[in-house]
Amino acid sequence: MNKLTLVLALSGAVVSFNAQAWGNDGHRAVGAIADQLIKGSNAEKQVKALLLPGENLAKIASWADCVKGTYCGPQTEEMVAYTTANPKHGEYHYTDVPFQLSHYEDKGVGTHDHDIVQTLKQCIAVLQGKSDKNTNPHGFTPRQALLMLTHLTGDIAQPLHVGEGYVDKSGAFVVPTQKQLDAKEAFATQGGNNLQLDDLKLSANSGQLIPAAPVEEKPAGTPATPPRPPQATRAFHSYWDTTVVNYAFRRIGARTPEQFAQTVIADNPVVSPNSGELSTWPYQWADQALVVAKLAYTDVVPGVMYQQTSKTTGETYNVWPLAVPDNYPVPTSAAAKTQLIQGGYHLASILKAIWP
Repeated sequence: MNKLTLVLALSGAVVSFNAQAWGNDGHRAVGAIADQLIKGSNAEKQVKALLLPGENLAKIASWADCVKGTYCGPQTEEMVAYTTANPKHGEYHYTDVPFQLSHYEDKGVGTHDHDIVQTLKQCIAVLQGKSDKNTNPHGFTPRQALLMLTHLTGDIAQPLHVGEGYVDKSGAFVVPTQKQLDAKEAFATQGGNNLQLDDLKLSANSGQLIPAAPVEEKPAGTPATPPRPPQATRAFHSYWDTTVVNYAFRRIGARTPEQFAQTVIADNPVVSPNSGELSTWPYQWADQALVVAKLAYTDVVPGVMYQQTSKTTGETYNVWPLAVPDNYPVPTSAAAKTQLIQGGYHLASILKAIWP
């Protein structure tokens, strides 16, 4: 991949701290893949017993993000009860292992006791019927464990929800020690949220590299949806949450998560297998995501750090403009497709292993 010759200088960038992985379409695709793969199994029977009428894995796949606010609609009593009992629930969705590393290690830099790997272990234990203070410190019910497992299995396949980019004072990506982070000799980028892409250039490049989205047929007389105004910058994390999912759908001609699921399953994809005790599977998933995180950061160059102040909290934080290769949408959309498939197949596999 060719590097851009100019580093972006976008001092007006707006940082998004949204920790939602894949966006709704990506999570629904993961759930839709698993829905199809568990059909006719005992796992499907057990899943249905925990879900409400009309629910399936695709429909509940974004529940754990919807509890963060009202953008999915008003909070239900179930959501309020969950967030009240889990005030740090937003931290269950990610870990921050330096992307250069090959393995997630307990107590390593960027990990914590309720990060995505530890929370997935808890969900698996609860669904196995192993629920005590050690295996279920947050007191998840079996239904909550299924809701979280469905979502977090998608989250952990998003490479930036595992591999973090840390930048030192010279502007280089580094593997820091905790001492360096505490001394402000290196800085976290919050899962890439504080790295800003030139979205106008990226969109122009993708228009040349990625097939156009399939045209959706609408009934005659349906008013046209006005195009969204272009934005100058996009957080690196947001690009990996939603933009590459859109590209991945476009590359196979899928308009919906269900179409994506049907198409990729029909291709009989090769998926990295899981082995050993079920409690170790989240570690294997994290290690696989770190492989893709290295691709995500290949030939990606941070610019000069500057600071912004949050309009909502008043807090000041560091921001780096980010340069990416001109053809960045091609390898990253291919990787996103692979990761969505991995998430769906891994979800189906763990459910079948819990309920053989």
